[in-house]
Amino acid sequence: MRIDGGDYTRRQLAERTGDLAAVGGVRAVTLDDGVERGIRALEFRTGGGLRFEVLVDRAMDIGVAEFDDRSVGWRSPTGFRHPGLHEYHDENGLSWLRSMSGLVVTGGLDHTLFGGTVDASDYRYPPKEGAWHALHGRVANIPARLTGYGERWDGDTCVLWAEGEVRQAAVFGEHLVLRRRVEADLGGTEIRLHDTVLNAGFERTPHMFLYHVNVGWPLLDEGARVATGAVRTVWESDSVREQGQGHEVMPAPLPGFVEQVYEHELRAGDDGRHRVRVTNGRIARGLELDFDPAQFPHFFQWLNLRSGDYALGLEPSTHAVGGDAAARADGTMTWLEHGEERRYDTVFRFLRT
Repeated sequence: MRIDGGDYTRRQLAERTGDLAAVGGVRAVTLDDGVERGIRALEFRTGGGLRFEVLVDRAMDIGVAEFDDRSVGWRSPTGFRHPGLHEYHDENGLSWLRSMSGLVVTGGLDHTLFGGTVDASDYRYPPKEGAWHALHGRVANIPARLTGYGERWDGDTCVLWAEGEVRQAAVFGEHLVLRRRVEADLGGTEIRLHDTVLNAGFERTPHMFLYHVNVGWPLLDEGARVATGAVRTVWESDSVREQGQGHEVMPAPLPGFVEQVYEHELRAGDDGRHRVRVTNGRIARGLELDFDPAQFPHFFQWLNLRSGDYALGLEPSTHAVGGDAAARADGTMTWLEHGEERRYDTVFRFLRT
């Protein structure tokens, strides 16, 4: 393990400290003020310059993320809002925007993208002819059952880890389970996210999944560059043409900016994986998102460059920008039978450039 510029074995670390926490580790904490009050979190410190928090009561999403004492994950004005304050049906389905902050906010498990009413006849409950969905679904505001966390040694390598289970279920409705494992190496500079979504119910159930990966200041700043490896852009919001802001070199915050959204077709690397990178030459830091196109065949880029909300979103997705109704109509919806599951393995690599 490389710690503070030196290479150490497990024994050498033990000789220097009686508690691994002097180097790094995982610590359970509870947020205790404002809209965040009561949220359980796991604080990861790798000793390699990386610190981040797993929000147990928010689907084990990643909130704070800092690298070399610089914030990387977006800190929005909503804060990490307690899920007990979330009102799913509020604001015509846009209430997700009152709980959106942090490096990773998950969309799903049965719906992503914009909402509406879709057929619910698979659940065989006559009073429930349709299912109404809000923006990006329910999962981000469901607390996890924490099944374990800590440090695991394998020879001279130490892995920091946490595991939990998020259950999205209703009587006469979906019964989907997200099993999430978060890993980081002691001395390391990357986060590994391993997710499995299982249909624990006995009715055929739709499944959609998305990571809203949010980069904020100071990594996002004037002159920051986004390299997607895009072959082409297959869709863009009307605001792209109206405002004309490009998606590769970022400007300073812009008053009144209207979000710009793109769906890019990406070129895979030699190993078959997609890598999207954000770099800032001024601070010589970056973030690389590494994911499997077989798991996430679609990718969106979100520009929210408005003053006070300044953010860049990188979004691997199971489905195209048309969302739930479109996926049902064109036959691309993922349907899970009882016991079927889907797996997702993604790496967040923090860079010194």
